[in-house]
Amino acid sequence: MKPPKISIVELEVFYRVGVPVVERANPQRLLLTVEMKPDSAKAARTDAIADTVDYFAVSQRLLKFGEGKSWKLIEKLAADICGMILEEFKPRSVTVEVKKFSIRQARLVSVSLTRRRK
Repeated sequence: MKPPKISIVELEVFYRVGVPVVERANPQRLLLTVEMKPDSAKAARTDAIADTVDYFAVSQRLLKFGEGKSWKLIEKLAADICGMILEEFKPRSVTVEVKKFSIRQARLVSVSLTRRRK
């Protein structure tokens, strides 16, 4: 049986990210997709939010994650988000996709990164 996955799809956030200083001057719109694989056997038995990953809490944390921070690369941003989710919310693994809208001729640029708990 395939393990369950919790997804937050295209959460709109505003973070400072970009290589040029001028690009980091103001927060810009990004879309985050987060897929988490929780330890869910207990949650399936108990029906208790404490026994799974609280996706609402994750989304609220992500909405504020960029406050007072900036990144040059979306790869580093994705890695930082993965690390925060693994540390604070304890899924077995997390995949983060960051979508950025910085090239006029392209619909978007994205990076996807997966990390597992050690």
